[in-house]
Amino acid sequence: MSAALELTEALIACRSVTPADGGCQELIAKRLQAIGFHTESVVSGPDNFQVTNLWAIKKGSAGDEGKVLMFAGHVPTGPLEKWESDPFTPTIRDGMLYGRGAADMKTSLAGFVVATEEFVITHPNHKGSIAFLITSDEEGPANDGTVIMCDRLQKHGQRLDYCVIGEPTSVDQLGDMIKNGRRGSLSGKLRVKGIQAHIAYPHLGENPIHLSAPAIQALVDTEWDQGNEYFQPTSFQISNIHAGTGANNVIPGELSIDFNFRFSTESTPESLRSRLEQILTAAGLQFEIDWVLGGSPFITGDGALAGALRKAIKSETKLNTELSTT
Repeated sequence: MSAALELTEALIACRSVTPADGGCQELIAKRLQAIGFHTESVVSGPDNFQVTNLWAIKKGSAGDEGKVLMFAGHVPTGPLEKWESDPFTPTIRDGMLYGRGAADMKTSLAGFVVATEEFVITHPNHKGSIAFLITSDEEGPANDGTVIMCDRLQKHGQRLDYCVIGEPTSVDQLGDMIKNGRRGSLSGKLRVKGIQAHIAYPHLGENPIHLSAPAIQALVDTEWDQGNEYFQPTSFQISNIHAGTGANNVIPGELSIDFNFRFSTESTPESLRSRLEQILTAAGLQFEIDWVLGGSPFITGDGALAGALRKAIKSETKLNTELSTT
């Protein structure tokens, strides 16, 4: 069994469901400490949602003058329903590894660690520094993981020159795609006001579902932008709609809609908010919206890091990888 597969199976066996780490970070920290890494565990969050974060770094021979490459990732997994086997018992079937986190993203973390071990042994006097940032806050609120750790690193003056994140990005074959950018994410919870009444007396009520239907169609039909050479056009999607008490004879007093924009650099959060609210206002709706900006769009040029990744992927898989922001 390869060292990477062995470590992957050990990580999968750790019962890590957000925010629980399940022992993954301790396992990784011990491996990194054995090859000269300084490690630090940072716990954050309320008492009922304690998040564990691991920061590890091995300084290169060039000290602070050398470049810093960071591997970043998460150890928690999502819900456990609908598994045909124990999700925390790694199983190989038909040449495929099954287990919670096998794809997203314990295999990547194991690959990072084993590759680092091999590199440090082969190049004990490496000039640049190697770092790890691993969190147990990913498949959840994501308030006490990467966000607070990046703030902490900034306060300590820790420079990061390159970062590789272990999220799975391949489409058809391992290594066929690298994500060198991401669209922005802007979510909203829309509440449209109506007037509750018995359905036998519609003149006494105002049905927010009926009132909202034209506006919903207008939002779906809107071209928010045309994208550009790096990004697809901005998309608008509704994920949840709820109204009513569950009774079939009552006009609801309110309609709730969850929606999301995945937006390109051709739009801004401000422009999207403004245009959406204009459409709702033009439809005569009484509404409130709670907005959450998940992240702004970014693009990393085809530079040194992308070039190194292309070369490594070509060497190992014979593939010419594609850069993408989808």
